[in-house]
Formats: sequence, structure tokens, C-alpha cells
Amino acid sequence: MSADEANPAATPTACEDIHGDGRWMSMHERFVSDGKGKEPEVVFVGDSLVQLMHQFGIWRELFSPLHSLNFGIGGDATQHVLWRLTNGELDNISPKVLVLWVGTNNHGHTAEQVFGGIMAIVQVVKNKLPQAHTLVLGLLPRGKMPNPLREKNANVNKLVQEAVSSLPYASFLNLDPGFVSNNGCISHQDMYDYLHLTPKGYQAVCAPLHEHIKSLLEKPLAH
Repeated sequence: MSADEANPAATPTACEDIHGDGRWMSMHERFVSDGKGKEPEVVFVGDSLVQLMHQFGIWRELFSPLHSLNFGIGGDATQHVLWRLTNGELDNISPKVLVLWVGTNNHGHTAEQVFGGIMAIVQVVKNKLPQAHTLVLGLLPRGKMPNPLREKNANVNKLVQEAVSSLPYASFLNLDPGFVSNNGCISHQDMYDYLHLTPKGYQAVCAPLHEHIKSLLEKPLAH
């Protein structure tokens, strides 16, 4: 696995405390603690797109009834999620489905490195939760107009989709309902800053996600 060792996106890394208030570590510790008292069927892990989902009515409406926990932290990249999952967040729970949505914040990494980071997370989940199914969500397009980050996210999605297609314990789901219009623009009505979703944007991605998760929960556990 020397290729992974050289890949910063696949190297577990605690988030630097740039705010000086320890917020990232305190959130991680809260997630570890949450796992001790709850028995979730579904766990969401990722960055701000996961974290903010929790603050909209869509979470209470669609995902709370599925006994879901939200382990999203704004700003996280793959290496941060990798650190969190290898340091206790999965140790006291046994969900049937783990939903992973991360990678759009890996600004300094290539599509191949981000792909390596996502696959490293999938492997950690498999090792720690052998009976769980990992649902990897595709990275959404971003930016008002076509740009290199959009291209990179699309390339990450292609690599991940191909890699997980042969894994019995993981799958890939593209949630983009068509946020990019014919002229190449993304509407601020879907993404208010061309990255984070509006309530309307969340509705568009969460309705099909909810149906997909329900179908996974109805399947027998992996072995």
C-alpha cells in the first residue's frame, strides 16, 4: 500500500485548529460519544453538505425516521474523515448503511488522490463495520460557470463509480439532478454560493437518496 502512504488524501490527518477553539476535535469527540448511546441504522459521514443537511427540515422529515446519525463536519476533506473513522467514530455502532459524502474540499489534491482517499475510507468502514453497506455519494458540480474544480469532481466520480461497482459491500450514487443548465451555469436557487445547497437543492438530492437508503435497509445484511 505504498501508493496510499504517499497520498496525502489517503493519510489519516486531524484537522488543524485554525479557529483556535478546538471545534473540530470537540465535534469528533461528540460523535464518538453519540455512538455509545444510540443504535443507528444509518450513519452519514462527510463535510458541510452532510452537516448542513441536519439543519434543514429535510433531515427530520426523511432521515430521522430511519434512525440516522449525522457525522458531518464543514470543511472536512477525505484525510480528515479517514482520521475520524480510524479514531473511534465507528467503534460503538453497527449501522446497516454508512453514507459517505466527501471529497469536494480536497483542493490541493488530484482526482486520483481524492479517489484514493475515498477508497481508503471505504476500506476502513469495511474493516470496522463488516456487515454495513457503504453508499458513496457522487461529488456535485460546483462553481457558477464551468471550472477546473467541476471537472475534477466529475473525474473523481468516474473513478469511484468504476471501483465500487465490483464491491458487494459498497455502491455509488450520483445525486446530481441536473444542477448545471444548458448554458453551463448553476443556479443560486439550487446552490446559494454555487457549492452549498439551498432547501430546494437539498429537496432535489435528498428525495432520491431517501428512497435508495430505504431499499438498502430492506436488503439482507452483507457477509
